[in-house]
Amino acid sequence: MTDIEDRMEPDSAVYKTLLESTKAIPWKIDWKTMTFAYIGPQIESLLGWTPASWISAQDWAERMHPEDRDWVVNFCVSQSKAGTDHEADYRALTKDGEYVWIRDVVHVVRDENGEVDSLIGFMFDISERKKTEDKLLRLQKELEDLSFKDGLTGVSNRRMFDSILELEWANARRNNQPLSLIMLDIDFFKQYNDHYGHIQGDECLKRVSQALSLAATRARDFFARYGGEEFVLVLPETDEEAALVVAERCRKLIFKEQIPHAKSEAGQLLTISLGVGTLVPTHQDEPIRFIEEVDRRLYQAKEKGRNCIVNGT
Repeated sequence: MTDIEDRMEPDSAVYKTLLESTKAIPWKIDWKTMTFAYIGPQIESLLGWTPASWISAQDWAERMHPEDRDWVVNFCVSQSKAGTDHEADYRALTKDGEYVWIRDVVHVVRDENGEVDSLIGFMFDISERKKTEDKLLRLQKELEDLSFKDGLTGVSNRRMFDSILELEWANARRNNQPLSLIMLDIDFFKQYNDHYGHIQGDECLKRVSQALSLAATRARDFFARYGGEEFVLVLPETDEEAALVVAERCRKLIFKEQIPHAKSEAGQLLTISLGVGTLVPTHQDEPIRFIEEVDRRLYQAKEKGRNCIVNGT
């Protein structure tokens, strides 16, 4: 008869039946010897290991995923020494070499002198719960990604642009570095839609966005759809000369697409107009004013006949 059974009341058979009929797996470890005084037979159906094979706490530790082992063991030992009830989630190794997510809920039992005497706990199979949690986390990540993506073109949207500009503005101001912005617009896009239809217009926006995204060649260069047929590039640590090179690259990328535009007054192919701005932000500058200035230059490019670039010089 095991130690835990010795401690049971005369109706121990009832308690034992209750313990072993639940899906939770009861167990007890003697603190001084770190050996199992008891573990429920349910452990075998869950993990494949027989109750008799659970001799010491070392068996518990070794049958744990290597990525979980150190922090779980250290956490449980420290909490137990402090006499604090605790719980931990980890992946337990099955006899077949697979892993099952376990939640161990531990109660620390003290002797009459207040010293830790034993640990009594329950193991719960939380694999399905973990699968559900992982699925929800993936869905949440997908929703977050979608909230920062333009639904039509798949590139970043205005919301993401606002976040990136705020971040890069703060970096540029703190590090006294230039920040450049390019705003561009498809020339005579209303006429394009009227002539080719809105379905073809949507396809055009997709082609333009895919082509222009190639202009952002560095890791922190950022491209987004600003709205309608207008797009924007944020170029951190980029002076005006380098920004103009990127702007010209944008024009060439669109020309390379050779998208017909029969109703354009700028030629027979689709073209873009661009406004470019560069500054080293100070505490007196505001992002909104910077955007407005670059947007004003974009419209100057349109007034000059389109298919051109206007900067501050």
